[in-house]
Amino acid sequence: MSADIRTTLGLRPVINVSGTMTSLGASIVVPEAIAAMTAILPHFVEINALQRQASAVIARMTGGEAGFITASCSAGVSLAVAGTITGPDLLAIERLPETNTEKNEVLLQMGHVVSYGAPVDQAIRIAGGKVVMIGQATSTHRYHMENAITERTAAAVYVVSHHVVDYGLLNLKEFVEIAHARGVPVIVDAASEYDLKIFLAQGADIALYSGHKFLGGPTSGIVAGRKDLVRNAFLQNMGIGRGMKVGKESIYGAMAALEAWETRDHAGIRAREAGALALWKETLDGRPGVTALIEPDPTDNPLDRMRVIIDPQEAHITAWDLAAALRSGDQPIIVRDHEVEHRYFYLDPCNLHPGQEHIVATRLAEELDKARASNAMIATPIEDLSRHRFDGMLRWPD
Repeated sequence: MSADIRTTLGLRPVINVSGTMTSLGASIVVPEAIAAMTAILPHFVEINALQRQASAVIARMTGGEAGFITASCSAGVSLAVAGTITGPDLLAIERLPETNTEKNEVLLQMGHVVSYGAPVDQAIRIAGGKVVMIGQATSTHRYHMENAITERTAAAVYVVSHHVVDYGLLNLKEFVEIAHARGVPVIVDAASEYDLKIFLAQGADIALYSGHKFLGGPTSGIVAGRKDLVRNAFLQNMGIGRGMKVGKESIYGAMAALEAWETRDHAGIRAREAGALALWKETLDGRPGVTALIEPDPTDNPLDRMRVIIDPQEAHITAWDLAAALRSGDQPIIVRDHEVEHRYFYLDPCNLHPGQEHIVATRLAEELDKARASNAMIATPIEDLSRHRFDGMLRWPD
């Protein structure tokens, strides 16, 4: 086995049980994508011609009419929204984010206003879109959306994510029905979703995916859908999209990752993930103050995660302090701790290298045993998480 490059670079050799998180490098890139990138890197290509090749692959894999590769799914949101505002008007494209039309409003359900590292509504504003929030945080009804659509409405954005409110909002089919009744195109942000066809099949005009999450490609975004809207989004590469451009290696690597998706042993991968979850459950079951639950993915991706619920009185440690302890040391383990204030975190097995599931089990046992042996409960004030959340970013560079 080759040496771990992270050691050479002075980086921590983290084990990722958080999931396909951009902040951790998203995913393990599949061999097919690595080979494709290596093959094309020494050569010159006409990028637009390569994008046409990518369009054919994207159309076949998604059921869309056309597609292209961009820098990320977030970039895809901006480019797709911009395309609905400018159309193919090259001068309007150059002027963004200033617009010369009143048709620049973009509908977004209040419960979909989330951050995936940056606010989704900012990706819309970058494109010159004026965000129109519909509904409330926990409820959107038909009349909210129907009355929000005017002659100024350019598009409606629908977000599919475990971050969004998962009740009380309009589902995609109803969202599309209302938008299309008034001629409004629907853009779906489906960054971390397995099903590459369902959103266009349910009526979305453009579906956006991450190339570097479940697909296991290089850092990239995939834009797919209706030919005229995809073209108008692609033309934004002559404007705001210039700063979101991708190189030949990302385009060809994403193409390879898409094609590898067709032949991947999905059942075998699920079986390995299930084995890791079973090991962790065996490790945690019966421990005082610890409840381990295996739960399905909230957006119906075909995978399970483990929710680790901590009773600090019994376990002698809070969920957030346990997550922090796992992050420390020579074998740092990063858990999914977005909801840790509710006394639980998740373990996601989708990005493990062989054998790492045993390291995770050992570290869990070690940290829980250490906490139980302590005389006092390990309980850092939860407010400290908020107070110090961005310390590392604000200190960069040291």
